Amino acid sequence: MSSTPSLPKFIVWAPDYADEGALQRRLAVRPAHLENIKKLISQGILRLGGGFMTPESVNAAAADKKFLGSCIIYEGENIDVVRKIVEDDIYYKTDVWDKEKLVILPIALATDLPPASS
Repeated sequence: MSSTPSLPKFIVWAPDYADEGALQRRLAVRPAHLENIKKLISQGILRLGGGFMTPESVNAAAADKKFLGSCIIYEGENIDVVRKIVEDDIYYKTDVWDKEKLVILPIALATDLPPASS
């Protein structure tokens, strides 16, 4: 078992812009976003994440799901490191995530996260 201390965890609440073209922008860059996510997961930086949707999307067909933003837990040295990771994300760079409503905060987890990939 490793004695390496874990890094602080940060939760990111990233609502999407609400304009008419927001969902199309999300879908257009989603493959690149997911590729980057895979890399961050393999590095143990992104610990948990996903898109949040409208309540009606729960039972909707995949093509009919309406995304409203993302919620992610990152592990990093400090909030500035995590902010840089978020700002490098294609969703941030292509105006999928609403930069004015984006929230990054440290989080004290009461439950375990899945093990980090190594």
